[in-house]
Amino acid sequence: MSIQSNKFKVIVKPNSKENRIIDFNKENNIYRINIKAKPEDNKANFELIKFLSKSLKKKVRIVSGFKSREKVVEITDKQ
Repeated sequence: MSIQSNKFKVIVKPNSKENRIIDFNKENNIYRINIKAKPEDNKANFELIKFLSKSLKKKVRIVSGFKSREKVVEITDKQ
């Protein structure tokens, strides 16, 4: 997975069979990501951060969209 900028949008589908990146929309620069965790008590958000950190080998954080499926994620620094 290669990201061009420090901030990017993701659309999360929680409660899926596995964690994986489904699609990338080049027009809107949005990644579609399936996450195994349920969307309760921030479980899906934590799972998304863990999955992206491991995939990118960098530290990431959610900037906006904590209670939405559409989120803005920022790469903060190298891990």
